[in-house]
Amino acid sequence: MPRAFQRLAWSNLCAQSAEQISLAAAPLVAVFALGADARDTGLLQTAQTLPFLLLSMPLGVWADRRSRRVLMTLAESVRVCAMLCVLLLVLTHALNLPLLAALGFVAATGTVAYNVAAPSLVPSIVPREAFASANGRLELARSVAYSAGPALGGVLVGWIGAGWAYGGAAALSACAVALLAGLREPPRAAAPRRHFMLELRDGTRFVLRDSLLLPMLLTAVFFNLGFFIVQAVYVPYAVHRLGLDASAVGVTLGAYGVGMVCGALAAPAIARRLAFGRLLIIGPSFGLLASLVMVATLVAPSFWLALASFFLLGAGPILWVVGSTTLRQAITPERMIGRVSALISTATYGARPVGALLGAVLSARWSIDVCLVVAALAFSVQALIIVMSPAARLIGIPEQSAATC
Repeated sequence: MPRAFQRLAWSNLCAQSAEQISLAAAPLVAVFALGADARDTGLLQTAQTLPFLLLSMPLGVWADRRSRRVLMTLAESVRVCAMLCVLLLVLTHALNLPLLAALGFVAATGTVAYNVAAPSLVPSIVPREAFASANGRLELARSVAYSAGPALGGVLVGWIGAGWAYGGAAALSACAVALLAGLREPPRAAAPRRHFMLELRDGTRFVLRDSLLLPMLLTAVFFNLGFFIVQAVYVPYAVHRLGLDASAVGVTLGAYGVGMVCGALAAPAIARRLAFGRLLIIGPSFGLLASLVMVATLVAPSFWLALASFFLLGAGPILWVVGSTTLRQAITPERMIGRVSALISTATYGARPVGALLGAVLSARWSIDVCLVVAALAFSVQALIIVMSPAARLIGIPEQSAATC
């Protein structure tokens, strides 16, 4: 792979690790240090995922108009500042839930920028035939972060305190900034400037009219909806119903990343043996199975069942991420890939704050049990959508669309 891609992959590992440590630390700090309940952690998750809904589209237009490297560097620098602010507040005993939520919102801008800009940058620094391999390596790096980050966050909070967890996250983000600063982005032909809303309209129209991208979008929306209903209430559920301490909670959350690593390592062999459409079915099917395993903990509370659920949530869907990203890059014109990636990020990751808020509402109005059942219903819908779509019948990677914008 080119040197530019190597820098992108290593910066991605640092940035994703920083995100996962802070995301794992936040609800643990909220529950153990600030006395938060399921409603509070649901609202906290909503704040930490709301940037995906609000910022993906504006950042996607930026990615099509200006330097993607600069976008990621600036956004990651913002994350460093936010993590250092949390560290300062913890050390001065001035941290409270509103401040934790607000700084989590600010820090998430780095993740949004990566999700929008990195897939847009890959086609310009690696050859077309290496798209799947490059995406697989990026997802392997993300998988390692998802594996180690939550477990490390739980250990740091449980053993040496929340402040050092955020300090570690800030240091990793700073490393990502340094790596991105040295990345050489190839120049692009200047595109004619158009009104912001017209560019958004073109990207939206392209996705909604494409028979392959639309079901991919809907599948991802319902997956994220179900996943973040679970995420919103899992920490208080694990502490009060499963009887887990901070370290054990971190281990179960880390199983998600272990599953991602296993899935990413197995992806090349699986891709060689299955038609491309079959590969796309695996992730949603595993997501449904994982949700049913989590529901089973209502009857048989178990650390191991929770661990298995998060492992399945990582192992299958990582194949989905590699496959769906490759499909999007293959059929989207290069001049609008930033907008298309942004639209998909807005809709899919925008489902995260909706799912987290729904988890908060359901747990407050009824119970966490209802949250887990509703999440399983969302996972059922996403599995049905992809199985019934033309994407599931693809033999290989299709050619680029003739659309131009």
